[in-house]
Amino acid sequence: MEYDSHAVARLVHDRGGWLTSEPIDRSEHPLADWELLTDALQQSLVRNGLMTVDELRRGIESMPREVYEAAGYYERWAYSIEGVLVEKGVIAPAEIDRKLGELAG
Repeated sequence: MEYDSHAVARLVHDRGGWLTSEPIDRSEHPLADWELLTDALQQSLVRNGLMTVDELRRGIESMPREVYEAAGYYERWAYSIEGVLVEKGVIAPAEIDRKLGELAG
């Protein structure tokens, strides 16, 4: 049986073998405060049993392509964390919207 690479649907995060016109920027950069907080939040959620790394990965892998493409590394984490916490009933979408409204001023 011959393997047909076109027969397998690729999710948005599966970048292996993609031809791109731009090289991947692998340079390090200082993390913004919100990126550090997102990382700390994820680690805390895992340590306290509210989320697993597999759930984080699943949330990122299930992002719509256009959202994934527009998001940065930690934006993808934040998207996934929000989705998992809403899915588990830890936080309600209305609570998130209320807080975002407060922060917007």
